[in-house]
This record gives sequence, structure tokens and C-alpha cells, in this order.
Amino acid sequence: MQVTVSPSTVSGILNAPVSKSAMQRACAAALLHNGATNLYNFGNSNDDKAALNIIQQLGVTVKEMHDHLSITSNGFPPTQKINATTIHCGESGLSFRMFAPIVATSVMPITLTGEGSLVKRSMSFFDEVMPLLHVGIQSNNGFLPLQLKGPLVADDIIIDGSMSSQYLTGLLFAFAHTVTSTKTITVNNLKSKPYIDLTLQVMQHFGYQIKHSNYQQFIIEPHKNKASSTINYLVEGDWSNAAFLLVAGAIAGDVTIKGLQPTSTQADKAIVTVLRSANATINVDNDVIAVHKSDLHAFEFDATDAPDLFPPLAVLAVNCKGTSVIKGVHRLTSKESDRAVAIKDIFTKMGASIWVDNDAMYIEGATLQGATVHSHHDHRIAMAATVAALKASSTVIINDAAAVNKSYPTFYSDIAKLGVPIIETYI
Repeated sequence: MQVTVSPSTVSGILNAPVSKSAMQRACAAALLHNGATNLYNFGNSNDDKAALNIIQQLGVTVKEMHDHLSITSNGFPPTQKINATTIHCGESGLSFRMFAPIVATSVMPITLTGEGSLVKRSMSFFDEVMPLLHVGIQSNNGFLPLQLKGPLVADDIIIDGSMSSQYLTGLLFAFAHTVTSTKTITVNNLKSKPYIDLTLQVMQHFGYQIKHSNYQQFIIEPHKNKASSTINYLVEGDWSNAAFLLVAGAIAGDVTIKGLQPTSTQADKAIVTVLRSANATINVDNDVIAVHKSDLHAFEFDATDAPDLFPPLAVLAVNCKGTSVIKGVHRLTSKESDRAVAIKDIFTKMGASIWVDNDAMYIEGATLQGATVHSHHDHRIAMAATVAALKASSTVIINDAAAVNKSYPTFYSDIAKLGVPIIETYI
């Protein structure tokens, strides 16, 4: 799909998109839970669908009701046969990394595969860690497909957390569900700590208790409440995708977003801090965030723990006076695209000056030009190009714009609700 976006002033009120990070974690917890789970404010992105498809392949029943998803599980591994021995994870890196340790708790050999950029991402972490947990593993030289043969036997282990916190998320779920005595996971150089806070928050809601010592040692106790019961879980709004809408307000008009929790553990709620540091006019009233256009100046921000903020912050930076600095570039390589390359590509084509020095990206404020750009098959790059187009001198054409379906399928309709002319062309 190709999308043409015209320069525009934005104005309107929107509900926050659903957090796929919380949604996918809730799906994993619902799989392990012996009983019914009702998910309210559930998501419909491709990554959400991938997680729902995985748990159904693993024996769970999912029914869509009027205002929630009804999920019924007999726990995992199920007493009956698993519905499939090859589990397709779509293009969701979180789902793959989270469900791999979980499926390894089964005695049945299970193969995990995926599509798109996921098959190009190294998963060699599992080649190193799974044998320590008595899991047989066979990978494609560190890439998908990945075959696992459990059962996983939890033990005190030391892991590297520098590549992604998602590996730890999967191990925490698997350990908490299976340990019969206290076990400890020691983590070196853990990145994206707020996402681990989100994992622990979801797990606590489902009855798991995990303690940690400064994010370096995670102490997992046996799960005491395994009785069948019904758990209700409300999926919170997504700060990662809402950041694009908030930046749109800061550079091009007035935008109010409802349903964002200021107390959320999501790392990307830091967008509020960055907007304020850039002199944006912003008001936070409980779960309602309002942003108004103002004269913006350059900012500095370390996005090491919030790498998904890089694309919307690049849009903000190019609309600020002066040179902004965003640190943590090394976190951008293992995404749907190499986002440092993708960001530089689209903004250079639109007339901006961007360069990388060591682990920092430098972005000069500029008057953007209209251009034809490509999403690099990356949902966040497509959204960044769309919001950047609001302040361009002429229309911006975005190829492979349907990439937004991975996390935010209603993105273009929501942007249109703010008064932006959007032309979708299917080619």
C-alpha cells in the first residue's frame, strides 16, 4: 500500500492505541493460567494476532465477546495434545522470544518459525541458554526456524541482557510457571528495564511473585495459586505508538490522547519528559494528555531503554531549532529495520541533516521538503514519515505504508480524524 500525506494542521481527540507489549504478555499469562482470562481493551495489530494465534496453537480457546476476549486454558503444557507442533510467530520478535522458553517446558518437540524481518534476526541467545536448562535445541545457525525439545528444567543461570530484555521476559514466565524451589536468574547488562517492569506487573496480576535485586538478580519462587479461576485483565494504552500522535500535536496543532496511564511501567512514557524539554506545551490530567503546537528547541535524550522512541523523536528533532542529540543508536539494529539507517534515509530525502557519531544520533532542525520515501518494511518508520509530512513543503508519498499494521492498524484512520488528508493507493 502507498499512502500520500499532505501538509496539515492537526486538531482532535483520540483514544490511545492498545499496548501490544502488554497485550502479548497477557496472552502468555493467559496460556499458563489454569482457568479463564477475560482481556478487556484488547488489541488487533498483527503482533497481537500473532500472540493470540500462538496460544491457540498451544491448546487455548479464544472467543471474541462484545467487549472483551474470553480465553480458556487448562494450563501449559496441556493435558491434551497441543494443536500444532510448528508454531508460527508472524513477524513478532516479542512473541518469539517470550514463547520460546514457555514451549520448551513441554516434552513435545516444537518448532518455532516466523516471517519477514523476524527470520533475519539472530536468536543465538537460545542456542547458548537452552542447553543449560536441559532443553534440546536445533536452529538455523542462530536463526529461525528453531526446534525445542523439553522439558525445561529451571536452574540458577547467568544470562546476557544486552541484546534484548525480551529473552528475560520469556525465561521469567517459564521459570515462574515450573519451579518447585527457589531459582535465580542473574542478568548482566540488562537493557530496557521498564519492559521488565511491565512483565513483572502482568505476572503479578496473574499471581506470580518475582523479586529482583537492582535488575541484576531475579529470584523466582514456586507459584502458589494454581487453582482454576477467572482473571480479568485490562490492557493499557500504548505510549510507544501514542508518541507519534503527541509529536504531531507538538509540531502541527492540537492533539489530545485519552487512555494513557502516567503511572505505566512502559518506557516510552518518557515522551512526556522529552516534549517538555523541547518546550512543547503539554498538559497531563490523569489519563488524558493534551499537546499544543509551540516554538520548539533542541533537546538531548538517552533512548537506550526506550529505543522505540527514536522514530517519533527524530520527527520532533527536525522540527526544533538547533541540533538535537538522541543516544542509544546501538539499540536500533535488531528491529524490523536498521532504524538508524532508515531514519537517516527518509529524513535525508526530505532535506534534513542527520548523522551518527559513536552511539548518538544528531539531528538538525530543518524545513522539510516533500518526497517519496519507503517504510523499510518497518511500522514505526512508516508512522514517522507520516507525521513528518505534516510540516513538509509538499506532499509526502510513503511506499509499503501497510507496515503500520504490525502494531497500529488504525493509524491512518486516526491521523485522518485529526484533519489530515490521507490518500491510500493499493499497488
